[in-house]
Amino acid sequence: MRNRPVNLKHTVAAIGPLLLLSGMALADVPPPELFDKLRDAEPAEAKRIEGEMSRIWSRSGSASMDLLLKRGREAMEAGDNRLAIEHLTALTDHAPDFAEGFHTRARAYFRSDLYGPALADLERTLALNPQHYEAIFGFAVMVQEFGDLRRAAELYRRVLAIHPNHENAQTALSRLKRDGIGREL
Repeated sequence: MRNRPVNLKHTVAAIGPLLLLSGMALADVPPPELFDKLRDAEPAEAKRIEGEMSRIWSRSGSASMDLLLKRGREAMEAGDNRLAIEHLTALTDHAPDFAEGFHTRARAYFRSDLYGPALADLERTLALNPQHYEAIFGFAVMVQEFGDLRRAAELYRRVLAIHPNHENAQTALSRLKRDGIGREL
């Protein structure tokens, strides 16, 4: 028997309709009280809540879709962004309301210097989950890289309004303020 390459899209396409017929409910929305706790938390507690939110965001409601997310993340960790994009594209094709699929693929696109698709996926993530502070942060990083420092500062402040202990957003905003950008009048 020959080893033939597996076409991931076709494999997922075969199970996709079954998921739709089964009434799969997406499970990636943290309860509002968790955001309240995050806003009021001390740094150590904020880290714990951040981990809890990440786990919630990573649950699609389908074991198959969660596996595609896991494989996409593993491919990124191994430095294979092309394979990660393939897994994550299969995921987003078959779970178009799963924000974390788009967020993770945006990271893979960004790492591949594919900024247009990365921005599109961040926008989709935020359309599905406007409180996704990691997607907002990613958007801010890209906007800053493009030179729109005022907009980047606004986005970092938006991250900090949701997650006041977000260390990367604090650091980035502090650097912009030090350079005279992002100060509130």
